[in-house]
Amino acid sequence: MPDAPLRLLAVGAPDSGIRIGLDRFQERHVVELRMADADGVEAAAEAWAPDVLLVIGSGRAADGPEALRTWRQRLPETDAVVVRPLEDAVRAAEWLRVGAFAVVNRPVEADELAEELDRAAERVRLRAENRQLRRQLEAPQRFPAIIGQSKKMLELLELVAAVAGSDANILVLGENGTGKELIANAVHAQSARAPGPFIKINCAALPKELIEAELFGYRRGAFTGAFTDKAGLLAMAEGGSLLLDEIGEMPSYLQAKLLRVLQEREFRPIGSDRSVRVDFRLICATNVDVEAALREGRLREDLYFRINTITARVPALRERLEDLPPLCQHFLALYNARHGRQLRGVSPTAYHRLMQHRWPGNVRELENVIERGVLVARGQELQPDDLPETVTAAAAPAGASPDLLPATATLAEIERMAILQALQRTNWNKQDAAQQLGLYRPTLYSKMKKHGITSPPRPRRRVGTEAPTESPA
Repeated sequence: MPDAPLRLLAVGAPDSGIRIGLDRFQERHVVELRMADADGVEAAAEAWAPDVLLVIGSGRAADGPEALRTWRQRLPETDAVVVRPLEDAVRAAEWLRVGAFAVVNRPVEADELAEELDRAAERVRLRAENRQLRRQLEAPQRFPAIIGQSKKMLELLELVAAVAGSDANILVLGENGTGKELIANAVHAQSARAPGPFIKINCAALPKELIEAELFGYRRGAFTGAFTDKAGLLAMAEGGSLLLDEIGEMPSYLQAKLLRVLQEREFRPIGSDRSVRVDFRLICATNVDVEAALREGRLREDLYFRINTITARVPALRERLEDLPPLCQHFLALYNARHGRQLRGVSPTAYHRLMQHRWPGNVRELENVIERGVLVARGQELQPDDLPETVTAAAAPAGASPDLLPATATLAEIERMAILQALQRTNWNKQDAAQQLGLYRPTLYSKMKKHGITSPPRPRRRVGTEAPTESPA
């Protein structure tokens, strides 16, 4: 099922049996239900795009097989469940031929209707998962240096693929250690400027009085110590891309100069009386709270609006824990080769500790943790004792048993526990739990089914025309 509630459009007037069937279906799914008559289907389809169409047949041509054929042509990925009228001369096979997914006879058995709607919802879920899997298969080929198949990373990589070919300025946001530079590298590598230079400067790593000279360059004699001409990074980026990392650390007067360069596409080196034309693609990155930086005057508003034509936010590691195992395997292979070790993997208990950690240093912190583990591990697998105290202390709250899982726990058991904990933390709100786990909601439903996790009962809802908000389910 998609991340949003399943969109169900009911065409016609439901009787009591249909209402009970709908009610039972809604008890098991998060559903946005809308009602329409036959004349309103095309308008609803254009504005809303339902996932499932419930056609409550009346025996009239307006909601008969030919009407369904027309609706299915407009909605090729919408499954249609048909409730045949009592006096229906049209055989079920004819309904199926024109595009019905299932046909329910009257008088309607509520459980039968709910089951057919369940089957339609499952098809919607499988289509969503197939789309996700296609994106997962494509992402490593397009971005081999970036490891991540969680929902948030796939969305980010799709954005990068969509905008890399343009010359639009890009602002990459994210906490320290999330991999902002990797995203900037991917933008340049996927652009038409890839054959050109990719020049990088970290504005936080240079003394503020040197940033101007590094960016704009200078002429001999421009200041004490300027014994020769020096080309600036703006000139060196000609025909390529320029990354200004931690742009929030750039002095305000330099931000004004940079803005003029972006507007006029020319600049003047320090000590020169001639302007230099320049052609580059600007990528900026920062870990600061942009709204706070604007309020405090650390980032000029006019520059901000110029550099964030496209904003790409790199998620923190705690927001995409689904990527933790492949990242661990990548770093294990890297540091096994570098340090001549042969660790096979991470033990289930150690995985549990890693999953519980909040990762304030993000992927960079994980890399350091895995390298340390490779160096100190005595066995063939990384064990909890091989992890730094900052990780093990955070994973085991005061008063809790240090071994929350037995040493023999499987990865499947760890996954089941992580899902249960996320559901309990969110009061069984599956949308929020999927977000915390870094999963698509269809994937969460699939994993719940795989591990036999069922939702606690909730109060039954009455069928209405407004979209319900998800209550604990």
